[in-house]
Amino acid sequence: MATWDDVRRIALALPETTERGSYDDLPAWRVRDRMFVWERPLRRADLDALGDTAPDGPILGVRVSDPGAKEALLADDPLVYFTIPHLDGYPTVLVRLDRIDVAELTELITEAWFARAPKRLAAAHRADA
Repeated sequence: MATWDDVRRIALALPETTERGSYDDLPAWRVRDRMFVWERPLRRADLDALGDTAPDGPILGVRVSDPGAKEALLADDPLVYFTIPHLDGYPTVLVRLDRIDVAELTELITEAWFARAPKRLAAAHRADA
C-alpha cells in the first residue's frame, strides 16, 4: 500500500510542484501555489461526525476536478475514499493512504495536479506525456 514517501515522490515529479506546509503546517503539495494534495488528519468534529466509521490510519486530502468526480470516487471504493461534512460542496475527497495502491495513487495525484494547474502548464504537460 501507499506511503507518504510515495505521495511525495509522485507529487514532486509533476511540473512546477513544490512542497510546503498546509494551514496546520502539515505536508502539502502545490502547483504554482495551488494546493492539490495534502496530509489531512481527522479533527474532533470529523471524528464526531464519522463515529465508529472513522479511519485511524494516514489520510490524504485530494482535490478533484468537480463534485461529480468526487461522487464517483466515493461510490467506486468506499473502503479507500470518504468525505466529511466539512468538505460538503467542495471538490475534495479524503483517501485512506494505507488502503490505496501506488498505481491508483499515481493516477489520483496526477489528476489532482491537472485540476489545479494553470491551463497552459497542464496543456504543455499533456503534450509532453
